[in-house]
Amino acid sequence: MNTPRTTLYRDKHNAKLMGVCSGIADYTGTNVFWVRFIAIMLTISGLAGVTIPAYFIAGLLLNKKPPHLYADPEEQRYWQGVRQSPQRTAREIRSKFRDIDRRLAEVETHYVTSNPRLTAEIERLR
Repeated sequence: MNTPRTTLYRDKHNAKLMGVCSGIADYTGTNVFWVRFIAIMLTISGLAGVTIPAYFIAGLLLNKKPPHLYADPEEQRYWQGVRQSPQRTAREIRSKFRDIDRRLAEVETHYVTSNPRLTAEIERLR
């Protein structure tokens, strides 16, 4: 599952420095404030020797987020859900398809039972 929508990018559109924190926030579906807050707390807590180089290395290695990656905010939330839990997303999609199938069967049953000519034709084909 390595599509453009499931890849970690730098988000230069919402960036403060290099877009790494906003890219991580977009990838995980969290608020960018909290990602930046955690990055600052890690830097202040004495891990600056790891956090700062990791930030700049990520900034150099990650690609920029394509400008039109998502069609709308709903699509963005969907792909964030896929990245967070692919199994849950698959279950939700299966559930939606089962619901559509059930509703289609109800419509078919209603239409066939109210149309005796169609019922006779279906029976003749069996």
